[in-house]
Amino acid sequence: MAAANLTRRSFLGMAGSAPLALAFARHVSARSAARPRIGVQLYSVRDDCARDFDRALDQVAAMGVEGVEFAGYYTYADRAADLAKRLKTLGLAAEGTHLHMNDLQGDALERTIEFLKAINCRFVIVPGDAAFTDPDKSKALADTFNRLAERFKPLGMACGFHNHTGEFKKDGEKTYWDLFAERTSQDVVLQQDCGWTFAAGFDPAAYVRKYPGRTKTTHFKAMVRQGDGRKAILGQDSVDWTAVYDACVSVGGTEWIVLEQEVYPDNRPPMDCTRDSLAGLRKIVR
Repeated sequence: MAAANLTRRSFLGMAGSAPLALAFARHVSARSAARPRIGVQLYSVRDDCARDFDRALDQVAAMGVEGVEFAGYYTYADRAADLAKRLKTLGLAAEGTHLHMNDLQGDALERTIEFLKAINCRFVIVPGDAAFTDPDKSKALADTFNRLAERFKPLGMACGFHNHTGEFKKDGEKTYWDLFAERTSQDVVLQQDCGWTFAAGFDPAAYVRKYPGRTKTTHFKAMVRQGDGRKAILGQDSVDWTAVYDACVSVGGTEWIVLEQEVYPDNRPPMDCTRDSLAGLRKIVR
């Protein structure tokens, strides 16, 4: 199969082949070097999803994004095949999903894998766990992610962790985010939420550059520094997104930029704020 025609769908249908896995990785790397794809984290419009998930998917698809990252499957929780059909109809890729650690352990892990294979979902991200910043448990958690990465890699999938501000607390001289990066293999994704990194007082672009190739998927979330007089709409906020984007493209290995809207300025509807931030993102992506 020619690399130009290789898709996640065709790849996952023949998962388990090391040569295919290598071809897939090279294909993805080539795409990433050109331009990361753009998706939306559905947590941005969680109330809309809870009210009418199909309608929310319609509205997000109408924004022209290439994929979505899940934070729950709502009416499709036990209907992976139906969800796959729905996404195909809308022209949306299942870019990734946010799951808890209990979804990735024991029998639950195999059920999770089967669901994600059915919807062709590549990135499996944990958006928080108490063990991450526990000095007695953080290393064991990193070891668990190394084992999970080994399980996912032959399937053309990858696992990783997503930060908020707490992950930048220190254990001695190093932040827990740095410790996790050092303790995990290159196959474990560091899904940096750049807005929260900024809020924690760190430079998100510098953190992309610090760990080359590991920001395969990242969140662009508008964040306002107190006193800036700015607005929590991407491009109108306090983060230097051009610098972050340049780092993602040049060294991050970034395949997906995932827009997340968590604040809704002027009491406007979440869907409208998400659409506005997407417009701001598109002025940066080139």
